[in-house]
Amino acid sequence: MAREEQDSFVKPQEQENPGTANGHDPAQTGYDPESPWTNIYNILTGRMTPIGQHYFREDKYIQNEARDCKSCDEWRDWCFKYSPTVIFLRKNIEALNGDLNAKNVRCRRCPTRRTEDGGFVRQGGGFSPDHGILICANEMRDRKHLEDTLAHEMVHAWDHLRWKVDWADLRHAACTEIRASSLSGECRFMREFWTRNNWKLTQQHQNCVRTRAVKSVMARPACKDDVQAVKVVNEVWDSCFSDTRPFDEIYR
Repeated sequence: MAREEQDSFVKPQEQENPGTANGHDPAQTGYDPESPWTNIYNILTGRMTPIGQHYFREDKYIQNEARDCKSCDEWRDWCFKYSPTVIFLRKNIEALNGDLNAKNVRCRRCPTRRTEDGGFVRQGGGFSPDHGILICANEMRDRKHLEDTLAHEMVHAWDHLRWKVDWADLRHAACTEIRASSLSGECRFMREFWTRNNWKLTQQHQNCVRTRAVKSVMARPACKDDVQAVKVVNEVWDSCFSDTRPFDEIYR
């Protein structure tokens, strides 16, 4: 999921914002919110640290929130009208007495979360049985990226309605993450090639799906470490990766 796979639906204002409000030393990070031209210079010359770049990005997200949400809303509406994948998933969700629309597929700015070990977790979207789908507008690069993210979360929605997923069960979570990454299109070759610099021709799709599923399971409170995450994903891999429902096959 950047944490595109994370299945939480927390309102942005309720999340911790690890931006400049938490304080930092511009002399150490290379980021000074009062000096935009210095920031650009420091980025171009490599003088801004990864922490500084994080603060810089978070403040830009805040400044561009209205613009990002407007674009996200437009791309979302386009997908519901014209995307074959999104239209197909919506019809199949409706067949299970569910409904996803502009009222419960919402675009919001998602502040980056700070982990206990000092790392940062960025989120592309999330699904909640009680609230619907969250699309993190500030993380969407373009309409195709939003289409993949929306399709990913819609697979979760279909799984929840069809199988009554227990989201606290790591095996359930691993299975739906495998399916969502495999069926949404986010692991297709061209996206791996252009956005992740993954040029491998063999087992690329499977490797991408497995990696994203493991990362998602690792982020869950019930998961102890990466070893457990890998073990759980391996346990359900064969049955879940081969299950392409509601599609006849891997479409994208």
